[in-house]
Amino acid sequence: MPSGDEEKLESGFNVVPETKPSKDWILLSIRIITFLATASATIVMALNKQTKNFVVATIGSTPVTVPLVAKFQHTPAFIFFVVANGIVSVHNLVIIAMDILGPKFDNKGLQLALIAVLDTMALALASAGDSAATSMSELGRNGNSHAKWNKICDKFETYCNRGGGALIASFIGLIHLLIVTVMSINKLLKLNRN
Repeated sequence: MPSGDEEKLESGFNVVPETKPSKDWILLSIRIITFLATASATIVMALNKQTKNFVVATIGSTPVTVPLVAKFQHTPAFIFFVVANGIVSVHNLVIIAMDILGPKFDNKGLQLALIAVLDTMALALASAGDSAATSMSELGRNGNSHAKWNKICDKFETYCNRGGGALIASFIGLIHLLIVTVMSINKLLKLNRN
């Protein structure tokens, strides 16, 4: 007499044990890298400040010095950079929290579409912030001889180096955010195919 397993095989049914869907650890780890990169870019640029004393006149043999401060708040492009990277950091932090608390939320349909749309919007925002800050950084580093704008990075070298570090971190975050966006759209497309 055949056992229960042999009967299932003879009747043509394959029994596949039900398993819980595995977490997408690759997407989560790339999103964490994106969060860390954009958050560090935000913090470095927001704390970027340098004060230097410059000689503006000489009275007799005594130089008259004036302290000048270079801060990120002096340039609207850098303010936009800090705000854009801050928003992208918060967005990624919320999505990371939702991914970790995944079993409490439905991970189908509308939620996946909303994540894909928000990832795309965050990508556009981060790209705009990086582009604006990069153009102003290039102007500060090299100046513009046609407009008679002098470069400032020869006077505020530490300020420019920190700003460059923030830009590098932000571009690392932008590249990872692009990968995350493609993966989240791909996840949505896979759901629609099934």
